[in-house]
Amino acid sequence: MATIKKGDLVQVITGKKQSRGGDRGKQGHVLSIDKERNRVIVEGINIVTKHTKVSQTDRGTKTGGIETVEAPIHISNVALIDPSSKKPTRIGVRFETVVKDGVKKTVRVRVAKKSGKDI
Repeated sequence: MATIKKGDLVQVITGKKQSRGGDRGKQGHVLSIDKERNRVIVEGINIVTKHTKVSQTDRGTKTGGIETVEAPIHISNVALIDPSSKKPTRIGVRFETVVKDGVKKTVRVRVAKKSGKDI
């Protein structure tokens, strides 16, 4: 089970301080995850400028130029935010048995280590 999923609120825990132009301490929502390379793209974090070739569409509008996009960062450099304290926490797993349509099923539930609350 993945510890961090798309849509989770995470905080950058490593890197340069914000006073030196870095992203450490910033929070954002996860936009996408690359499981093969263990990387995540976080909203508003690790912004880079990307130069794309200027071209013209069928209607005559120009596209391209300089864009700012989020670059991926390693999943170990972010930590999930605890829903109660709004601080970074580690994640544990609790198993529950759920009865749905008369069938018992074991379900994994992510739990914040600091507060013990469900995520």
